[in-house]
Amino acid sequence: MTADVLGYHASHEQFAPSEVLEYAQLADEQGFEHALASDHFHPWSEQQGESGLVWSWLGSALEATDLAFGTVNAPGYRYHPAIIAQGAATLREMYPERFWLAVGSGQVLNEGITGVDWPIKEERNARLEECATVMRRLWDGEEVTHHGRVDVERATLYSRPETPPPLIGAALSEETAEWLAEWADGMITIATPNHEDDAARVEAFREHAPEKPVYLKAQHSYASDEEAALEGAVEQWRNQCIPGTVTQELRTPEDYDELGAQIGAEAVEANVRVSADLDDHREWIEQDLELDVDRVYLHNVNTNQEEFIEAFGEDVLPAFD
Repeated sequence: MTADVLGYHASHEQFAPSEVLEYAQLADEQGFEHALASDHFHPWSEQQGESGLVWSWLGSALEATDLAFGTVNAPGYRYHPAIIAQGAATLREMYPERFWLAVGSGQVLNEGITGVDWPIKEERNARLEECATVMRRLWDGEEVTHHGRVDVERATLYSRPETPPPLIGAALSEETAEWLAEWADGMITIATPNHEDDAARVEAFREHAPEKPVYLKAQHSYASDEEAALEGAVEQWRNQCIPGTVTQELRTPEDYDELGAQIGAEAVEANVRVSADLDDHREWIEQDLELDVDRVYLHNVNTNQEEFIEAFGEDVLPAFD
């Protein structure tokens, strides 16, 4: 049985590319129809220790599975938007209707490798929208010349899919959600400890774009016993539980680890759905879907992916058919 409202998150920061591919194939076999793949240059901590190039990986993953894939990208820094437009168009042409692209304003951890002076959020948003316009013009078959925050000179995209990739915007605040509704084809956001905040972001987007899709990425930690589920979450995901926006300014995994060392198990449990009981996970997903989102991408933040995929495929996905 399958559940169209649920997807599997393929975490490139936690596993080697070949291993992530095996997990994606297992997710496909176990009934998942959708997947979300991360696109980063560095992992979130030295403990994770991986970070493959998702654009090399996606071709293999789309060929080896029947999953539909999306990835979140920050164009305009380490990636020129014309190159991302070309890559996305190629995947969409080879695997029609199975690839979508999300875009966000990025973090210095990944985008800072090119030596760029990291701009303030307002400027990053302006660059993001400009890059989105460039990509859409290329997907429409235009010859694009553009000079602004990014430069493009007489670029034409010759290999294009029948339909362009949906361009989904990533939001972590109500303000960004409302702004994305003006120009993005949909929104993706992250589940937080405050369900009211999550609902507010979705509402801010829906108010201005009621017909566009909304996706949610939710952090779970499932294992056969509670202790293993919590230990795995603390080991792998404590750095992502650092409060505030300071993480957008951290440049290296070591910087994350320095702050993450202050994060204890209680804070991790407040940010990650930690449980060995599948009923708990089903209930959390039900609460997510009540937010009026179209799909929830499940990220099992510990390293025990096989047990998670098999257990959720057998006992969780069928509950949402």
